[in-house]
Amino acid sequence: MTVSQKTVMVFKSYQNQAEVLVKNYLLADPFIPYTAVLGGLFSCKMLYDLIQLISTFYFRSYAGLTKIQRIEWNNRGLSTVHAIFIATMSLYFVFWSDLFSDYQLAGLVTFQSSPLSNFTLGVSVGYFLADLGMISWLYPSLGGMEYIVHHSLSGIAVAYSMFTGEGQLYTFMVLISEVTTPEINMRWYLDITGLKRSNAYLINGVMIFIAWLVARILLFVYMFYHVYLHYDQVFQMHTFGFLLVFVVPSALATMNLMWFGKIIKGLKKTLAKRQ
Repeated sequence: MTVSQKTVMVFKSYQNQAEVLVKNYLLADPFIPYTAVLGGLFSCKMLYDLIQLISTFYFRSYAGLTKIQRIEWNNRGLSTVHAIFIATMSLYFVFWSDLFSDYQLAGLVTFQSSPLSNFTLGVSVGYFLADLGMISWLYPSLGGMEYIVHHSLSGIAVAYSMFTGEGQLYTFMVLISEVTTPEINMRWYLDITGLKRSNAYLINGVMIFIAWLVARILLFVYMFYHVYLHYDQVFQMHTFGFLLVFVVPSALATMNLMWFGKIIKGLKKTLAKRQ
């Protein structure tokens, strides 16, 4: 009985020390960005291995893929999980949370942030670093130069917003566009498994068109309109942050329009074949 009580006391002592470590260091406000980035990188590795394991046992077509195709399969699964996470959190911050409300008395909208928003952006930075590393290491198998430019601009903008707390509202508006990623990945999965002529492929193509139009075209128009209405607040940001608000969304919007043209052509081609 005495030994049991000592064991419990030792366990509680270690538990208290761990709680203090997490509270005072890992989740303390100054360390949240670094904890989140490292957590994002670690989660990417764990999810990649988990996707590989699940695919090996539950998808018969996975074994017939080449090595680079299996890597892309796993990588796209990882990007889908990240897209669902960041799109959900971004929608919450932009449309449901009061953090960026114009009626907040705590300060300007362009300087609003919270521990949760910083942690969310940190996880996303970790993902962009991991994915950029994969794309660069296997270039150009997982994507061309446009993917490197996209990830680099996104990573820099998200990291700056996380560390400075500036322009997080516009960062989350841009990250909502990740809602199109699962559909894009599903298109690749259906193609690689020989289901390009299926109804699922056609329905997914229509969903890509709608999601892209809303999240990567119309939402960007709304974001630029919001910047216009709050230009006096945006102007008070640091020079680098001020430039990021205009340069990064403009560059991404240009690429979105180019890709949207390809999506329209592809959808027209698919519909023509069906007819």
